[in-house]
Amino acid sequence: MNAKAEAKDSRFDSLKWLVVVALVVVGVVGNQYFSAEPLLYRVLALLVLAGIAAFVALQTGKGKSFFVLAKEARAEIRKVVWPSRQETTQTTMIVVAVVLVMALVLWGLDSLLGWLVSLIVG
Repeated sequence: MNAKAEAKDSRFDSLKWLVVVALVVVGVVGNQYFSAEPLLYRVLALLVLAGIAAFVALQTGKGKSFFVLAKEARAEIRKVVWPSRQETTQTTMIVVAVVLVMALVLWGLDSLLGWLVSLIVG
């Protein structure tokens, strides 16, 4: 494991995770309980609860490790050389052609085997 990603667990991490679970449960139950309220208010309340839960989760050792992992993953994604539009189109056309050829081969093989079985069975 990466040395930067290893975070020390504090004594209160279990309590923090209980708070996160409690916030999620409050969001789910509250959304069901207030189902008669307008959708906009419920969505805003769920977003606020999710933000608070994420903030509390990021204060734990595992949350900090996850945040470091996400930052490193984003840095790696920026290093990727993405194909051009022309390369993507050409690759897609090759895949479509291979799929069509294989479909025809399998159809022909299925027809041939079906014909042979019908000759044998009668």
